[in-house]
Amino acid sequence: MTMKRRISPDRITELKENEIFVFGSNLQGSHGGGAAAIAAKQFGAIWGQGVGMQGQSYAIPTMHGGIEEIKPYVNDFFEFAKQNPNLKFLVTRIGCGIAGFTEEEMAPLFAEASDVENVYLPDTFWGIIKKQDLLD
Repeated sequence: MTMKRRISPDRITELKENEIFVFGSNLQGSHGGGAAAIAAKQFGAIWGQGVGMQGQSYAIPTMHGGIEEIKPYVNDFFEFAKQNPNLKFLVTRIGCGIAGFTEEEMAPLFAEASDVENVYLPDTFWGIIKKQDLLD
């Protein structure tokens, strides 16, 4: 199967009307640093809301446990993306900053993106997904 890589930009400084900034958060919604701070300052993330759609951003909590605790939130994100095909979701290097996970740990959670046309991932995530042969 050939994988169509839909790549999100390394630095997201502005969004088109239908684009959504997908970032790692904490369950408390304290968007104080990293991509969460950018989401709060520029893309409508709501202080105190740590999960889901808010403004032109979508929060996936990554600060409350390990990969197994994060996975259900990623699955919820994919369901949301599928239900909103008119939106383009630009995923950041989620979980790889303040949360302290490696790209090798986080990327596999997003392998389903190959089947969800409106989800864009960092190029490094695609490389890991392909290398680990996680595609259907």
